[in-house]
Amino acid sequence: MDNNTYEIILLLLLAYLLGSIPSGVWIGKIFFNIDIRRHGSGNIGTTNTYRVLGPIAGSIVMIMDISKGAVATLLPTLFGITGITPLLFGLMAIIGHTFSIFDKFKGGKAVATSAGMLLAYRPLFFFIALFLWLFVILVTSTVSLASIIGFFVITVVIIFSHDVLLSIIAIILTGFIIYRHRSNVARIFHGTESIVPFGLFYWFSNKKKSK
Repeated sequence: MDNNTYEIILLLLLAYLLGSIPSGVWIGKIFFNIDIRRHGSGNIGTTNTYRVLGPIAGSIVMIMDISKGAVATLLPTLFGITGITPLLFGLMAIIGHTFSIFDKFKGGKAVATSAGMLLAYRPLFFFIALFLWLFVILVTSTVSLASIIGFFVITVVIIFSHDVLLSIIAIILTGFIIYRHRSNVARIFHGTESIVPFGLFYWFSNKKKSK
């Protein structure tokens, strides 16, 4: 193998390690003395962090997880590596986030880190997805529903952009994300899904309770 191949392998490993950083666990333990794996759904990602630690901590974890995907995707550009799609590095970060070496190969549901890959590769699509996510969460107060709808809609947009590789990856990731949220989907249908303490649905729920 030539030097370029060794560099690619090392950067792919670095992308995986970046993705493996358990942001939710670290924020919970350092600032709240709480292990979010023992609360809520037990997941370490953005949704459970919002649920357990609140909107500020949840937003910080979301930014950290997005950054993991974005930085990993930018690695070949930063190190001047050519001849390989940056999406592969983003995917390694997503794998790391979902199967973290720092969390016994468990992890989050890949939403924010996937969004980070999109931010680095096609920023316009990222901001469309972010707008959809914010809109749905402000209406429904349900992070999981916002994540699923946001990913599904942006995948349709990507398909119509005629970027074949990104379209294939988006379809696979959307299916994977829906699968990872299967328990959330069941709770949504049964009306038992946890909501965040903001948004219209939360406001109406509290208004009804106060009557």
